[in-house]
Parts: sequence; structure tokens; C-alpha cells
Amino acid sequence: MSVPVEAFYLAPGAGGSLQQQIRAMVTQGVLAGRFRPGQRMPSSRGLAEHLGVSRITVTLAYADLVSSDYLTAEGRSGYFVSETAPLAPKFPESAPQAEAVDYRVLTGGRFSQGARVARPDDWDMYPFPFIYGQADPTLFDHQNWRQCALRALGKRDFAALTSDYYERDDPLLLQELVRTILPRRGIAAREEEVLLTLGAQNALWIAATLLLGPGRRAAVENPGYPSWRGVVAAVGAEAMPVGVDALGLPVEGLAGANVVFVTPSHQCPTNATMPVERRVALLEAAERDGFVIVEDDYEFEMSFLKPVAPALKSLDRGGRVIYAGSFSKSVFPGLRLGYLVGPPGFIAEARALRGLMLKHPPGHIQRTMAYFLGLGHYDALVNRMKGAYRRRRQVMAEAIAAEGLKIAGQGGFGGSSFWMRAPDDVDTEALALQLRGDGVLIEPGRAFFAGEGPGNYYRLAYSSIALPKIAEGIARIGRALR
Repeated sequence: MSVPVEAFYLAPGAGGSLQQQIRAMVTQGVLAGRFRPGQRMPSSRGLAEHLGVSRITVTLAYADLVSSDYLTAEGRSGYFVSETAPLAPKFPESAPQAEAVDYRVLTGGRFSQGARVARPDDWDMYPFPFIYGQADPTLFDHQNWRQCALRALGKRDFAALTSDYYERDDPLLLQELVRTILPRRGIAAREEEVLLTLGAQNALWIAATLLLGPGRRAAVENPGYPSWRGVVAAVGAEAMPVGVDALGLPVEGLAGANVVFVTPSHQCPTNATMPVERRVALLEAAERDGFVIVEDDYEFEMSFLKPVAPALKSLDRGGRVIYAGSFSKSVFPGLRLGYLVGPPGFIAEARALRGLMLKHPPGHIQRTMAYFLGLGHYDALVNRMKGAYRRRRQVMAEAIAAEGLKIAGQGGFGGSSFWMRAPDDVDTEALALQLRGDGVLIEPGRAFFAGEGPGNYYRLAYSSIALPKIAEGIARIGRALR
């Protein structure tokens, strides 16, 4: 019995090349049991005519399936499903399960109820997405990233690709971090003072887990990064919201804190940059009052209006600053690769804790990033992004001024967003829903504040919107507010 040619069809919008789609149809049919061992496949000519593709496309797909032992080729007789093809295990179909346990009650909902910045999953389908932190495909260096990834897949890097590092990290990436990235922030560190993480979020969670716990208190910026408050609550500590000003986190109001979370280079979300004098005062307060500082330097690469200020960690002489960095904003957020820098004793504990969770970030990602850094592609990408962001920022600032919108916090070094303030009687969550109907996405600001917080702030990012779209998008926001 032969597999009928009618069993094959090309689904509209399916991903991958035609050859890959044909391969997927065959493998899925075999694994699902629709194509049985020994069954004859449609001829390459017949399947090509049925699908409306070239015969060579089908022939190449069949040859690939033969090499994977899904099919066998028997000369003039054609192709057959292999007798030793992979088969999915068969189990009786399970009945639908009722949720007998109320897991919201069991878990207390303490993780899912945290504040989150509202944005739709299909944000990239909107014509005017002022959404923060997403990658712009027009700026990304696809070709060189692909070449670095392919090099990391080669035989010479087989150990880096496949080995279990246990609690170690890729020495090549550590070398690049210590040699090229950290010195730009004024940080001199040895490899034993660096730990790679799954992004800055994972780095902050590790730091909070080690430094906090029940009975301990963490000072957090207000407004500030919403996940900080969630992480502090998750480890059983108490969050102390401290209001920021035009220069970032003030030194006053930190009494009683065991840990201080801070974003000195680009305060989240106001973009304020902490001056060196206040950084020195913060370090002196840490020495005097005995607290530890966690510095989240999430966007230092995007300083293009003025020279970047030295990292707080670079001024640290007492080992009281734990530095968290990330490649998410400068490469792409899905990379999920960050790092912690701290004294060897802290990093040793952080490495052991990471080992209990995930051992280490994937070796292939680490080695690809090491090549991307070492070959100079990273610096070229950052320079390209800085130029694009500078132009977008200028156009957005002009459009904001033309519409009479109010910037609440601008910062002086660049970044990728504006922190905005609507009139006091405007609820920006309602405004955001209204603007979605007009194709515009903004980020309501209430999630950045501890407690209820004011409802008339919002964030406009220019990292994900094309330059020609900015003016019209801002105009639509202005019309909605009027």
C-alpha cells in the first residue's frame, strides 16, 4: 500500500523552505503513525506536480529523509518508509483532566499577581509600537551573528557546544568580558569575579536570593523597575520604596536597608543619570551604614548624547557593589545572556546557587557571543544602534514638542525611551487601550510605582519603531489626549 499523494499539502504561511516543509510533512506522518514502515512514498515527480514545486526540491527532501533513516531508497522502485524509522511511543488517549486543586489558592498567587508593564503579545503587528526593549530587525547584524553561530557549531568547538560545564562558564566569553566589556565601564575584574547568567533578570534574582531573606530590607527606586519589587517579595524580604529625583536615587532615605537596588546610568524608567558626586556619596553611605548595593547597568551601551559616566562598581573600593550587566538591550532580548560582577566570595556563592537552578547558560550561546565580541561585530552593532537611536530620539523630541506633550524625565546620556507625563486627570491605562484601536502602543506607567502610584505617567520607546512612523504616532497620541 502506498502513501497517497493527497496526504501532502503546503499550509499557507508555514515557516521554512519548501524542502524543509516537505521533510516536516513526512516526519510528522511517520511519527504520528499515518505513514507505516514499508509503505511506498509518492514518486518525486508526482509529489512535485501535486505540490506545484520543482522535482529537485522533492528529491533533495527525500535524500535528506533517507540520511535520517525515515525513508529508504530502492533504486527504480522509489522511496519507502524505513522499517527502522523513528516511531513515537503509543499510549492510550488520556481523558480531559479537571483541575481539582485551586493552585491560585495553594501558591497564594504571589508570583502571577506582580506588577507588569502592559503590552500585547503581537506588538509588532501594530503600525506605531512605542514598545521598550525589543529588537529591531533592520538594525541587527543577521549575517555576522549567523556566521558566529555556525562557527560555534563546528567540530573545533564541539566541547563548548555539547559539554556540561557544571558550574563553570565558557572561558572564551569570560576572557572577552574581562578584556573588552568591563573596562569600558571602568571595571577591572578577574575571571573569578564574573558569573554568566540567563539575562539581567536572572542576575538580579540570584543577587537578591543571596543577599536578602525574611527580616531583611531592600531599598528600591520609586518609580523603578517593577520586577525588583517582585523579586524582593519572592525571597521574603521587605521592599523600601525610595522616591527618585532628577539625579536618580537620593542617598537620604536609605537608613535601615540591607541592600540597595539602583540604576545609576539610566534610571528606570525616568532615564535620570546619577552624577559622580552622588555615586561617591552613595558608596560612603554603604560603608557607613553597612549595606550592599546592586547596580543594574542595563543600558550603558546606549549612551550617545554625552560620554557615559563610570559605573558605580568602578568607584567601589570596599567590595560593596554587585554589578549586573546584560546583552539584551544591545544584541537582542531573546539572547538571555547577562552577567554578575562581584568579590570572589560572592561570586562563588552565586555560582553554587546558579548550579542548583540551571548549571550554566547554553554553551552554544556563550561561544557564539564570544566570537561576536572577539571579531568586532558587537562594537559595530552598538555603533549602528547608537546612530539610529540618536536620529529617532531627535525626531521624537521634535514631534513631542510640536504636539505639546510633556516629558517627565529625559536624562542626559541617551537611552532608548522617554518618560512622559499626561495631564493629572488622564488614566494612561485607559489611554493605552484607546490608542491600540488607532494602531499606537504606549506603556502605561502605573506598574513602575510602588503601591497605587499616579496613573498619568507613560513610557514611549523608540527602539522598536521605524523612523518614518514616529511623527505620525506621536501626532495620534496628541490627538487622543486633546
